[in-house]
Amino acid sequence: MSTATTASVSTHILDTSVGRPAEGVPVALAARSGAEGEWTALGDSATDADGRCKDLPALPEGTTHVRLDFDTEAYFSKKQAEAQQDAPRVRDSGAFFPEVAITFAVAPGEHYHVPLLLNPFGYSVYRGS
Repeated sequence: MSTATTASVSTHILDTSVGRPAEGVPVALAARSGAEGEWTALGDSATDADGRCKDLPALPEGTTHVRLDFDTEAYFSKKQAEAQQDAPRVRDSGAFFPEVAITFAVAPGEHYHVPLLLNPFGYSVYRGS
């Protein structure tokens, strides 16, 4: 929950290649104060069965920029291994983008929900509600 002096962040991931939430995607959260500030790692999480990270840490007071790092390679590698247990290998990589880093500006008192729409060869993000 945000206060008047802090912002808050949430995210979820939908794997558009199967039309389902992406479970088990590692997500790291970092923040900085000012455009030239140093990034501070705030914590790691992973998406649940609904594709959501419900335990991202609170942002420190004075945060102006946030970065969400999604380890998509780990997700697609696991998914590909499960799908191809008895099938020949179709492609040499589970994901064209092994990671997705989303950086955005925040303002105190605002909540930012940042959904990631993901497939093995592309992604998009937007500010949700």
